[in-house]
Amino acid sequence: MKHLLIVCCLVAMSGWTHAGEAQPMAQDPQVEARLLVISEELRCLVCQNEALSSSHAELAEDLRREVRKLIRENKTDAEIKTYLVERYGDFVLYKPPLKPLTWPLWFGPFILFGLALVGLWRYLRLRKQLPSSRLDATGRAQAEQLLKD
Repeated sequence: MKHLLIVCCLVAMSGWTHAGEAQPMAQDPQVEARLLVISEELRCLVCQNEALSSSHAELAEDLRREVRKLIRENKTDAEIKTYLVERYGDFVLYKPPLKPLTWPLWFGPFILFGLALVGLWRYLRLRKQLPSSRLDATGRAQAEQLLKD
């Protein structure tokens, strides 16, 4: 009886909470369309492997707001990207330019893969050189004798 009363109260109170209707991100659909194109080429600085357009992080929302402001100021896509790179570095771009500072971003995975292959090759080569751990008949008899004792 007590549980039924609690359930009834919860059901009655659930009518008090209403979800708000989603508000459009911008009043101008052209700004939103351009923002989507630009933000697909930008990396979320919090999520790192997610495009700015699909990130839900607060910083990503701030960056999208900043990009909208720059779009309304009639900045070109290149000017917007240059502005973001000046503030956050080349890491904000999904395809950073190829220069000495970004070589680790471009070549790092290949170097690590190559080092892993060399390490595997050396390990397998050294493993072949180790003596076999198989016992001959005498060794097996001694081991069985030790296990019986």
